[in-house]
Formats: sequence, C-alpha cells, structure tokens
Amino acid sequence: MRNYSKEIMIGFMPIFILFMQFFVGVNMIPIVLFAGLAGGLLYVAKSRGNLAAIGGERKGKPRLTTPLSFEEIGGQERAKQEIIEALDFLVNVEQISKLGIRPLKGILLTGPPGTGKTLLAKAAAHYTDSIYVAASGSEFVEMYVGVGASRIRDMFKEARQKALKAGKNSAVIFIDEIDVIGGKRDGGQHREYDQTLNQLLTEMDGIHTSESPRILLIGATNRKEMLDSALLRPGRFDRHIAVDLPDKKGRAHILHIHARNKPLHEEVSLEKIAEESFGFSGAQLESVMNESAIYALRDSNDSITQRHLSLAIDKVLMGEQSDREATKEERERVALHELGHAIAAELVRPGSVSQVALQPRGQALGYVRHNPQQDRYLYTREFLDGQIMIALGGAAAEEIFYGDRSTGSRGDFEQSMSIVRTMVESGLTDLGIIDSSMMTPDKWAGVNHTILEELMGKVKQMLGEHKEVFLRSLDVLIAEETLGGDRFRSLLGDTAARPNFELQTV
Repeated sequence: MRNYSKEIMIGFMPIFILFMQFFVGVNMIPIVLFAGLAGGLLYVAKSRGNLAAIGGERKGKPRLTTPLSFEEIGGQERAKQEIIEALDFLVNVEQISKLGIRPLKGILLTGPPGTGKTLLAKAAAHYTDSIYVAASGSEFVEMYVGVGASRIRDMFKEARQKALKAGKNSAVIFIDEIDVIGGKRDGGQHREYDQTLNQLLTEMDGIHTSESPRILLIGATNRKEMLDSALLRPGRFDRHIAVDLPDKKGRAHILHIHARNKPLHEEVSLEKIAEESFGFSGAQLESVMNESAIYALRDSNDSITQRHLSLAIDKVLMGEQSDREATKEERERVALHELGHAIAAELVRPGSVSQVALQPRGQALGYVRHNPQQDRYLYTREFLDGQIMIALGGAAAEEIFYGDRSTGSRGDFEQSMSIVRTMVESGLTDLGIIDSSMMTPDKWAGVNHTILEELMGKVKQMLGEHKEVFLRSLDVLIAEETLGGDRFRSLLGDTAARPNFELQTV
C-alpha cells in the first residue's frame, strides 16, 4: 500500500502553524521565516552538488570499476612501458627513497580519442593497488563561481579518505578531458575556469613525498597545446606520455584481444583486417569486432566470417547502409565515379584497392576501400601528388564520359585542397619554405588552381587510355553492387603491372 506520510505532513503543517499562531498565541512568523530560509539554502546547496549528506551525489565521486591489467590493453606497448616505469615509483617506495627520488605527482596522457587513455588510467590503479577515482573535466564547470574549485578539493579529500578506509597506500585520480579546466589563462582573475585551475594546481603542490596515502593524478587530453604552462611544468605533470593510434602490429593485437569471446570462422585472418583498418583507433577496432558479431547474428551464423568483418569495417568507416533510391542514370554516374578512383589508385599504387562498392553508406552513394600495404608516417611530394590524383579520379571519370562533373566530387576536392595545404606548409611546393599564415586567400587560390589543374590533366589522360576497363567493370558493378579488389584487378588486366611512368613526371 502506498505511503502517504509525506502528503499528510504537508497538509498538517499549515493547520499546525495557524493553530499555534491564533489559538495558543505563539508568534510563528520568525519560525516560518527561518524554516523558509533554511529550506532555500539546502535546496541551493543540493542543486550545486555539494550536499552529499542529504542524498545528493557529488560529481566526481569515485566510481566502482572492474579491475583492468596492462596485459588486457593492446596496441600501446611503448605507452604501457613508460607508464609502468612511472608507476614503479609508487610501488617501490623503499628503493626510490634510498636513491632520493621524488615520487611523481602527475602523468599526462595525450593522444587522439579512443586510443586507450582511460584504460591505461584504470590499469595504473590496478597495477599500484590503488583506489581509483574518475571524473571528467566538464563535471567541474558551473555557472556559480567557486563551485568547480570546491569540487576539486572534495575529490582529492575523498580519494584520501577512501584510500585510508580501504587500507591502501595510494590513490589514482583520473581526470578525462582535462583541457576543459586546465586551459591557458588569459590574465583575468575572476573566471570560474581560472579558479578551478588554481585549485587543481594547489592540490597538486600539496602532494608531498611523506604524505600517506600518496595521490597520483592522471590527466587525459587530445589537445595538449591548449593546457596552461603552469600545469605542464615538472613537479606537477612530471610525465607526458603520447598514446597514439596503433600501428599494424598493434591493431592486430587489439583485434585478437576483442576476439577472445567471439566465435571466429577458421578462415578468418585478423592480420588482414589489421591491414585494412589503417588509421583506426582501439575504440574503432572494438566496434569492428562488435559490429561483425551483429552481422553474423543477422545472418543466423554461428561464427563470424571474413565477410562480416569487412562489412563491419565499412560500417565503422562510412556508416550504416541507407535506403536511398537512386535513378539508373545516377547509379551509372556513381559507378563510373568510383571506378575512376579505383583505376587511378591501381595505376598509381598497384594492389591498393580492396573493394569498389555501389552501396549508399552515410552520405556517400558509393565508395572505394583502399588497402594500405604498409603504415606510413612520412610523405614525399610524389606520394602526395599520387593521393591527389586518386582523389581527382572520380571527377576526371565523370568529365571523360559525361563532359561535366556533379556535386559528388565535393568531398574529393576538399580532400585534395587539404593535401595541397599540407604540401605548402611542409615546403614541398615551388613556393619553398614559407609561413602559411602569410598566405593571402588569393595566393591560396592560385596555388590550389596550379597544382590541382595540372594533376587533373594527368589523371584525365591516364584514365582516358583505359576506357575499356571502365566498360568491362561497369556492368559487373551495376549488377552486383560490389567488386572485390582481386576481381577488379583481373578486369584491369596487366595494366596494374605497367611501370608507373606517368607519376614520375609529377
């Protein structure tokens, strides 16, 4: 039966006040005013998140997490080695005291989203047998001045109390997106962000070698350049560890970790998936394995096949297939556009095409998935010219067969201009080494026009010599909607094996 005690009390209180005021003769006005003032203050305090005593859960409160070891994190061997070396200062207390080493106060993890910064922080707490407290930088931002600083104090205080209560010698505090509260100060002294940052700096300075339990602050950001210099100096964040996108070996390691609880078909090659997922983060690779299992469920399969994994890569990269109904003319134009990309790619870099698809995904009506032969981190002018030629291949094919272009080339042109900007800023153009900030819009337009028009002419000439390949591939692509890399190369014939003399002249 429902409990009506709250409703009864609300209805009884006005009657009780009136009875005391008019029949007993007690002046209730001061009592009512005091009760109203106290209630208002309690409400404001609770809304700010500072009244945990009455059931309001304070932001930044330690969260229960599943223990995670470094062995369960893949693709970040160098980062794991660096952070373990830093954490040994907390573990081997007696050894570092003999050598006079000051314990680390903070570790800053920097890198793109989804590379495993949060996982490394959890593993750090497990490795040091510490209490783990996690919070996001946005949790300390409030419109009320001083609230963020108060939450910083409460978080450090609660971490120490939790560690003492659990009998731990240390606690790890992890602040994700620390650039929200640790951004560069502009000289003002009244901003809420500045007060929060000042309190964080004060708390980090208060972590002494003799303090028990010791507190290690781990911050994570993908915008290190935004952080205040006072936060980055030695004595606060003593270690700056880059957590970058995994290489091919790291991607294979991550895929094997996420495949442990998934039934894979005996013909599945995760090494091949690692090759095809160049530039993927750990989070994206986990999503690939999860989506492949979903595709297997849709097909009522008991195991995950290579086709499911390929579809999962396309979904993570391009988005889910859409139900757009294109006309016959549009389908043919899109097919020729994508074949232009594919043929240009095979002529520039033989063996690089993994699949040509005429399936709408995300905002694209079709796409070509490339298969990088090896990870690259340095690019020459010749390589970047080749990338531009591949990007312009679609528009060039439309001009060859239709005499004009369509709006489908917009993204290709944006990609090409982005590569030109990289070339200019790297001193790889005829302009030489220049400061890109001194480039006027007219100068940028001139550089883009010169480079792109020259390469567009070369691409049109190169594709014009292979019209028969377009015609052979078009019927297959229209009928089957997908064209595998090996089959496409068989249709291309021995062209991919020719010497690439056109590119050498770029």
